Amino acid sequence: MADNDRLQRAYAKRRAMLGDAYVDAQQSDPNPTMGEFSDYLTGMAWGVWTREGPLSTRDRSLLVLAMTAALGRMEEFRLHVMATAQTGVSDDELDELLFQVAAYAGAPAGLSAKRVLLQVRAERDQGTE
Repeated sequence: MADNDRLQRAYAKRRAMLGDAYVDAQQSDPNPTMGEFSDYLTGMAWGVWTREGPLSTRDRSLLVLAMTAALGRMEEFRLHVMATAQTGVSDDELDELLFQVAAYAGAPAGLSAKRVLLQVRAERDQGTE
């Protein structure tokens, strides 16, 4: 498959999960290198979501949630928590995932992620997400 086809599939997946408004806002940066950087990151990070194989979108979502929480990447963790409506990951599964994160990556990582998760839920429940 041509690189351009892969990139288009990656952008389609990113838009499906995060929404057009988010992706458009990310691409609207006037800095000329940001477009190229966005393509690079989208192709690399979101391209892996389009791979065929045994991992479903839901599986990949759980993996990304665990890794971003464990690494303390709370901005990305928040983004992927918000995308769980599209990935099929339930609130109960997120709660359980954070027990795993805390056990294997440490209490500070688990606690930080739990705080973000509770914030996102409160925003969702108030309709301000």
